[in-house]
Amino acid sequence: MARSSSGFVAGLTAAAMAGVAFLAYQASAKAPEDLGREPSDKGSSSPASPAPGTPKPEQLPAHSGTGERVVYSLRADRVWLVGDDNAAQATYAVTPSTVDPLPGTYRVTSRSESVVGSDGVPIENVVRFAVTDGVVIGFSARVDGATPDPDPAKRTGGIRQSRSNGNVMWKFAGEGHKVVVVR
Repeated sequence: MARSSSGFVAGLTAAAMAGVAFLAYQASAKAPEDLGREPSDKGSSSPASPAPGTPKPEQLPAHSGTGERVVYSLRADRVWLVGDDNAAQATYAVTPSTVDPLPGTYRVTSRSESVVGSDGVPIENVVRFAVTDGVVIGFSARVDGATPDPDPAKRTGGIRQSRSNGNVMWKFAGEGHKVVVVR
């Protein structure tokens, strides 16, 4: 009995690993050619004291693309959901993960309504769009609604948002949807 259940667990583990490998491959295969290149605008690197002319947190960052897209600012820890008219339909603060995506343009590679996050916490409305150093990056909301800072000792890719914002993101960003990451 113990032998057959350990084989079953090993089979499930192998299937899960194959699924993760497939998602990582899918994400890397869709990565843009200019991924990792420095953006042409060289703004201030200090998030604590913005330089003169730096947009207000609610203002859509310059050079963040065109058309319908999700814009994620690493410096501002903020997301904008932008319509076809290039106007922000929604914007809100997020809690970054310990592993950041590189600036660039991505596409949503997969979504999950409800899973356990890489930090072991139940999450929902997961919208994945990148892989950095083997860590899958995506937006998600904790089921308990909390948005604490992540444990710096863990390599995680969950960019956390409130449950209500997670619902808005889920409805807005389907598979293949454009995600632009800016500094």
